[in-house]
Amino acid sequence: MNEIGEVRSVDEIEADYPSQWILVGNPVTNDELQILKGVVLWHSADRDEVYRKAVELRPTRSAIINTREIPRGTVVIL
Repeated sequence: MNEIGEVRSVDEIEADYPSQWILVGNPVTNDELQILKGVVLWHSADRDEVYRKAVELRPTRSAIINTREIPRGTVVIL
């Protein structure tokens, strides 16, 4: 597993932090705003903990990735 603070691809991040919510700093995105890579600032299985850490750290640019499996039949609203 890589250290927090390294720039990593989203595939590496997802592989290292399964079933987690991940705060990513300085995300690099494509034209469709899909995250390609970034710096892991914090991670937790608890979504609220990650949101609290984002408020505490106040990163200039950030994104949150969820690697938890979404249960079948769940409706996601963005």
